[in-house]
Parts: sequence; structure tokens; C-alpha cells
Amino acid sequence: MELKRVVVTGLGAVTPVGNTPEEMWKNLLDGVSGAAPITSFDTELFKTKFACEVKNLNVNDYLDRKEARKMDRYTQLALIAAKQAVEDSGMDLETEDKNRIGVVYGVGIGGIKTFEDEVKYYGQHEADGPKFNPFFIPKMIADIAAGQISIMYGFHGPNYITASACASSSNALADAFNLIRLGKANAIVAGGAEAAICATGVGGFNAMHALSTRNDEPEKASRPFSASRDGFIMAEGSGCLILEELEHAKARGAKIYAEMVGAGMSADAHHITASHPEGLGAKLVMQNALEDAGMQPDEIDYINVHGTSTHVGDISEAKAIKEVFGDAAFKLNISSTKSMTGHLLGANHEEGDDDPEIDYNLNFTFNKAQKREVRAGLSNTFGFGGHNACVVFKKYVG
Repeated sequence: MELKRVVVTGLGAVTPVGNTPEEMWKNLLDGVSGAAPITSFDTELFKTKFACEVKNLNVNDYLDRKEARKMDRYTQLALIAAKQAVEDSGMDLETEDKNRIGVVYGVGIGGIKTFEDEVKYYGQHEADGPKFNPFFIPKMIADIAAGQISIMYGFHGPNYITASACASSSNALADAFNLIRLGKANAIVAGGAEAAICATGVGGFNAMHALSTRNDEPEKASRPFSASRDGFIMAEGSGCLILEELEHAKARGAKIYAEMVGAGMSADAHHITASHPEGLGAKLVMQNALEDAGMQPDEIDYINVHGTSTHVGDISEAKAIKEVFGDAAFKLNISSTKSMTGHLLGANHEEGDDDPEIDYNLNFTFNKAQKREVRAGLSNTFGFGGHNACVVFKKYVG
């Protein structure tokens, strides 16, 4: 069968550097850091005292106050980003066949703050028997974000979440892409959400020695590909795309931001938290994505790297890029949005802060945005457990 083409027709974003796609994009170009001291809980006894929190967001501007109270923060953020994307797409939901619109969302952890709160509450009242909020389970379970989005709009198409740690959202995009090009849906609300900046989340990652402890200058703590990097930065937020079948989008006169052309997946099969030191899984996932897109390495202009600012991860990803792209690797622009948003364009890299195991002939687009025409770009995401996902977008040509 002939595969259908898939395009992006709507955008939504709630992030530590902006609560709309426009605000986020401007701050990314300006190099604004979303890292700051944590405000959501008392960090006095914690090794890491900062994170990338969403700021200046009034949830009740977007959601019914009563309904919002029944949701964990990660679900609230997912709904807000989805609402932005659906509105941006311009779809007339009165005339659309909602049986052919789905929701696929990526979630790594889910309602960890709800779980933390309920366990604390239960422990305080143990003598009187178990006392749990009746919304405990519906607030906590990871799949509820996708369910709540479908309920909000009455979308009856494919509906589920993907959970592959830090690769979850890319897996959601890949699944949505494949469902549409196989003819299973006209459009899918696809993205990801997370809100784990709480005592349990930060404390757990601290125990793994995974987080930066650069508490004296949090705005410079996320520094992918720098020798002084010391771990990633916890972040919260949600990003959402409306992926749509091309002919369906054209028929309704939709604006088209880009075309999604490929997705790849692989596993490191190496370690529960560390990436393969030679980047074998990273190499394979990029090769798979390029093959799926039917593209050659020299057709890619930009890579949004996983770039978490961890020692082994940054080295292995840089090695993989050189192997996959060969000479074309040195013509790429490479950057990690995590340098500003945290773990959710330019990096915090200072002169002399070079890692001898990283080839700085690669253009990591440090510190200052660079303007160029991007014909096509890919985005890498690698999760604990060795889960790797890569998605490819290109400039839409009718």
C-alpha cells in the first residue's frame, strides 16, 4: 500500500522558557535559561536545589478550576499544550470526523507528585484505617493525560500513552506518524508531558547521582558537551503537535509548518541508566530514522541532540553523529534545547571548558543562535533502559 504523507498543522508548548510556542521560541533564540531555585518544595536537605520549573502559568486561565483540581500537574500541562495546538491547527471540530482523530502522548513518570502526597497523607492517618483521595488513582496513572485530552474534545480515535523514559515523547510522535501514514487516523494530537519536580523526583534522581549540583549558578548548570558538565537538570512542561494526513490538511486549507518524514527506534541493550559508551544504540536509531525517511545524511542540516549534560551520554552521542554522518557531520548545526529548558539552542559552554573526548570541529552552536536555512532536521531522545527514538522533519514542499 502507498503510505500517506504526514504534516504538522498545530503547535502547543508550556515550558520553563515560555508558556506558548512563540514565547518559548523567542527565549530559545535569546539564550534564556529556565533554571532557577526550586519553589515547589523545601530543598534545604537536598543536594540539588534548582530545576527548570514552568513559571507565571495560571492553570485556571485554560482549564475549569473544579476539573483542574482532579488532575496531577503533568496532566494539567498536557491539556494546556494540547489546547494550544488544537486551536492553532484551525480544525473545525463541529465538522471533523472525531472518530478519526486520536491522541498519543508520551509520559515518563506520570503523577509522581500525587503519589507522594497521598502516601504522606495515608501515613499520617494510618491508625484510623486507610484514607485516600477518591481521585488518587485517576490523577496518578500515566495514561490519564491522553484520556483527558480525548474527553475534552470527544476524540474517539487511537488513544494511549507511550512510556520509554526520556524517549517517551519521540515514541509518541513516531506512533502517531505511523498511524496516520497507514490510514488509521486523519489527525493525532501527539506530544509529551512531565511534572516531577517534587521531593520524590529530585530526591530519587539525586540518589542516582544523575542531577547537576551546581547550585551557585543554576542558569549555567545544563552544559551539554562541556568538560565541566555534572549531570542533567530536572524540568517540567509539555509540548504538543497536531500531526495530520496531508490531503486532509490541504482539503481544509490548513497552514503547514513542516512535514514529518521518518522515525527510528533502537535499544542500547547495555545498562539500565548509562548509554553505550561507543554510541551503538544512538548510531542505529539515527540510521533507522534516515532509512525510514528515505534520506541521505548530507540532506540533514540540523540535529536537536539528546544532550543531557551527562558525562557518558554526551560523548557517546557525539561519536554516533560522526559515524552516521561522516564528512557531513561537520556541516551540521547541532544543539540541545535542554541547555535552556532542562531535561524535558545554544549551550552554556565557556572557553577552555573542552572535553578531550569530544570533537569540537562539530558545530555545537554554543551560546549564540546561528541563522541558516534548514531543509531537514532530526531530533534524538535516549531513555533509561536503553530506549532510543529519533524523528525526522523536513521543510514542506507541496
